[in-house]
Amino acid sequence: MPLFTRTTKNLIIRIDEFFDNIDLGLLVFREAVKSYVEKDNESFQRHLLKVDILENSADKLQRTIENEMIMHSILPQQRAEVSQLIDELDEIIDAVKGTLHELDIEMPEIPPSLNKNFISITESSVSAAEGLIPAARAFFTTPYTVREKLLKVYYFESETDKIAFSTKKIIFQEMKDLDLARKAHLRYFIQHIESISDLAQKAADLLSAMAIKTIL
Repeated sequence: MPLFTRTTKNLIIRIDEFFDNIDLGLLVFREAVKSYVEKDNESFQRHLLKVDILENSADKLQRTIENEMIMHSILPQQRAEVSQLIDELDEIIDAVKGTLHELDIEMPEIPPSLNKNFISITESSVSAAEGLIPAARAFFTTPYTVREKLLKVYYFESETDKIAFSTKKIIFQEMKDLDLARKAHLRYFIQHIESISDLAQKAADLLSAMAIKTIL
């Protein structure tokens, strides 16, 4: 049974727009990191600007959604859960924006031998977060399908951990020519990229619990 009715059409549209912003933000983040690794600063700056716009739009939509739920007298418990879900997803695009700005400010020098590693960590972490979007959309229409849609989130979160771990081992145990400060700097950005999949898992746990309560 759908959570909202046709009388809340505008609210549903706003929620869909919010999900679109998160999805696009993740896509842009993937391309931005690739541009950074490939030392294409012009492309990186374009993607950075796009993420700023998408994050700002997501924040505005988040406020609109919360106001619309109050206006339509959505039950307090449902309203609180949906607001929490929206907030968890907003944290993901905040992390995306924050990580890109940290890259822009600190400009870590990534050894060419680690280019593929950084791209792989990004691909996996972003894939975990992207898996949330269809599951979140399904919650409002077919909540009984949510848990199966979340499988990709957990799979890619685990893969991200594995790739990140192996990359950090290479940095600290095999790259003897790097000093400790540079190694720590690289680890710092790996953890930033990893955090996106961690946030995705956190949101997936919440979404799974919400779906169970809805269908019982």
